Amino acid sequence: MFSHDIIKKRILVIGANGMLGQRVIRFYSKQENVELLGSSIEPEPVYKNTEYVCCDLSKRESVKKVVYDFYPDFIINTAAYTNVDKCEVERETAWKTNVKGVEYIAEVCRVVDAHFIHISTDYIFDGTKGPYDETAIPNPLGYYGRTKLASENALKISGSIYTILRTNVLYGIAESRPDFVRWLVNTIRKSEKVRIVIDQINNPTFIDDLVQAISKAVEFNKQGIYNIGGKEFLSRYDFSLKIADYFNLDKNLILPIKTSELNQPAQRPLKSGLITLKAETELDYKPLSVIESLAMMKKELSL
Repeated sequence: MFSHDIIKKRILVIGANGMLGQRVIRFYSKQENVELLGSSIEPEPVYKNTEYVCCDLSKRESVKKVVYDFYPDFIINTAAYTNVDKCEVERETAWKTNVKGVEYIAEVCRVVDAHFIHISTDYIFDGTKGPYDETAIPNPLGYYGRTKLASENALKISGSIYTILRTNVLYGIAESRPDFVRWLVNTIRKSEKVRIVIDQINNPTFIDDLVQAISKAVEFNKQGIYNIGGKEFLSRYDFSLKIADYFNLDKNLILPIKTSELNQPAQRPLKSGLITLKAETELDYKPLSVIESLAMMKKELSL
């Protein structure tokens, strides 16, 4: 008889070319007893050494084909239309990816009995009473938040096995695109000024911490909603000062401004952030401090 240990988990990562998707692929590609498949809308993957298939999340048949061909035990959806301002204008595109795509995945999850792990956001809240726990009442300010809340609700009524991980202000290492930290470091090293808001409070989430939370949800087969965020609650401006301190950058180039001065198309939740006590208790979630995560970035990216 085979022992249970050598039965491989089949894991499909949707949105594998994105910042989070790349790190999920990197993590699982190093695990034994995992059959891994990455999928994104682009024809080619941005990573090497892992099976990849193109999939358009907004097309039901495309999603069905990928899932039926691979027959996964877990589907990790890291794909989303996340440009908050563009979501206000490109509403149809945002809805197709963020809501319809989730409905299509949930539909096939139910058929193949796969566990659906979905990433959501603190933008489902209005940012008046943060930080929020899992039971807080959502009230999104913008269209992006509305689509993400709709995706959660679609999942809840889908009849599929699901876990929703809500997160906020992701930063970390990704091959193909610079995150907030790298953008800030590179800009200030060119002696260019940056304007950073003082009135948006969050607990920025290191991508690798979120990957750990995903892996624990898979390992422990946990269902329901969990908040995932960093250890420290701070404004974007204070977060930027921490980054500048760590990388010995000129802090005088970081100019404090209020969100209202930016005149952005989409409203942002201001007093936000996510309380992670439930994840710490049930998923053994242990986020790094900002400084610890910056040290990891510095080492891996040679910043």
